[in-house]
Amino acid sequence: MPYLPIAASADFSEALQLGPLALLALLYARRARTLAGSGHRVPRSRQTCFYSGFVVIGVALSSLGGPSQELLYAHMVEHLLLGDIAALLIVLGLTGPLLAPILRIGLFDRLRALTHPAIALPLWVVDLYVWHLPVLYQAALRHPGVHALQHAMFLGAGINMWMSLFGPLPTPKWFGNLGKLVYIVAVRLAGTVLGNVFLWSGTVFYPFYRHTEASLHISPLADQNLAGAIMMIEESILTLGLFCWLFLRTAREAEERQELLDFASARGLELTEARAARAVSAGSAAELRRRLEARAGAPEPL
Repeated sequence: MPYLPIAASADFSEALQLGPLALLALLYARRARTLAGSGHRVPRSRQTCFYSGFVVIGVALSSLGGPSQELLYAHMVEHLLLGDIAALLIVLGLTGPLLAPILRIGLFDRLRALTHPAIALPLWVVDLYVWHLPVLYQAALRHPGVHALQHAMFLGAGINMWMSLFGPLPTPKWFGNLGKLVYIVAVRLAGTVLGNVFLWSGTVFYPFYRHTEASLHISPLADQNLAGAIMMIEESILTLGLFCWLFLRTAREAEERQELLDFASARGLELTEARAARAVSAGSAAELRRRLEARAGAPEPL
């Protein structure tokens, strides 16, 4: 079966992906502009994160699209930028009001169940491993349509995975800081196992790259080992960042919880530690404090 030349294949695959993404960016900008005049304006920091995610996607596809057809490690960098970094930045750019019109559509509202941590994690792991099977991975290298689908699924699974940690949608009560810690470890462990397979294997998984040995002076096995090393380094840096974020979050929540308890105690108001913890975890500590202040300022009953 004839295939497109590598350069033409990369260009066509890039066009298939950048077109829909540009449309999504325009829709985001329109919704953010609509919310700017209301009490739910999207913070500038979140907009910066969202657009930065699309910049990362554009850079990954335009700069690495061609080299990814020649070298496995370049393809690995491209996938890590799409499925990890860009997906994370996009999720950090989302807010509840931004998603409200989408969630009013019945189908998308039901799909919200996929962001449940117990579902999002297995979906991400399956997507990661299945697409690295030789038959599918090499099909993506040879067919622009399959390549575009691969990237879309890496990005979509990554967004869904990050939604459990950073998204605006509600999470289960059990998914507190300890649950988030287990989730982070599980995600990073799944990626680390795959990275180790590439790093230490003595078997070439993707014969597609054998033709580049003579022209680029790197053996397919060395290329594959380098791809695994890159994946391991990226996983380690990202995991360290996530652990720091979780530590700071835990410390901040403990401080906010104690401030609420001290405030209630000083004014003779009843506030259980469990209720204060729920409010802090849900990000509604300020709202609870306003209610306590209103109660404290209310006249004593006769």
